[in-house]
Amino acid sequence: MKKHDVEANRARRNFLKAAGGAAAGLAAANQSFGQDSQSKSAMRKNPRSAAPPDRGLWITWYDLPERGREEYFSWLHGTYLPDLLKRPGYLWAAHYASMDLEGGAANATRYHHVDDPKVGKGFHYMLLIAAADANVFGDPVPSVLHAALPEQAKKMLAMRIGERVNLFTETGRREGTAGASYKEGMLGTPCIQVGSFDCELEFEEEMHAGYVLHRLPTMCAKPSCVRVRKLNSVAGWAKHGIVYEFASKEGFDRDYAPAVANSPLGFGSHSVVPNLIHAPNGPNSALRIWPPVPKA
Repeated sequence: MKKHDVEANRARRNFLKAAGGAAAGLAAANQSFGQDSQSKSAMRKNPRSAAPPDRGLWITWYDLPERGREEYFSWLHGTYLPDLLKRPGYLWAAHYASMDLEGGAANATRYHHVDDPKVGKGFHYMLLIAAADANVFGDPVPSVLHAALPEQAKKMLAMRIGERVNLFTETGRREGTAGASYKEGMLGTPCIQVGSFDCELEFEEEMHAGYVLHRLPTMCAKPSCVRVRKLNSVAGWAKHGIVYEFASKEGFDRDYAPAVANSPLGFGSHSVVPNLIHAPNGPNSALRIWPPVPKA
């Protein structure tokens, strides 16, 4: 084991010993999220608040050639997505154009990425399709659904380069400060940042705690954050996913990086990010191109 891993493990053990006593005190005070009598009463009065209606998310990352791109967009936005949304359980769809990789050129060294020819490297476009739950995407699964499309539709789908697909179930959500003023309901926001990754087994509990205790509360406290969705995979390469949703690009540019810097993904000040294996060219931010974003 490398020296820095030994030191990190020692730091986590010390933190857990200290946290054990603190956890006992917190349990005695009955102040954990959702466990105090006031929160339980609110959940009984509004049980739907505990179960978002769009818990399934089908995300596709891909690139496109320049030639034929407008024809593809016309088909995707005018035929393919409207037809999908007529299917039972399908709730909304949003198409995004990526702005950049997180960290720009530093992305290649800041994050570890999977190197597997079976995992598509496309990232310039992201298609998010939401359903009541992930079971909706099992009958039929996307590949069977696409195989039944007309030949012209299959030609359009064949234009996608480096395609990668994940079927996710939402395992946790936190509403952000901007959520109350967001007028498009469940629909994916004008600006998002999406990560998809695997985590070494011994760091998964710490990563989960980092999201729950640090990252989600910090991000959602920012004025432009509408909500954050934590995801886990039903099918596809990445086991974990995260979608940060922002009311605008300006808000994202202002709020995202400081929130990440002030919420290490782990116990205390430790971060498990160096132990994550990200999808090719991820994570990255993107702007919604369909449905069109309403003018302010």
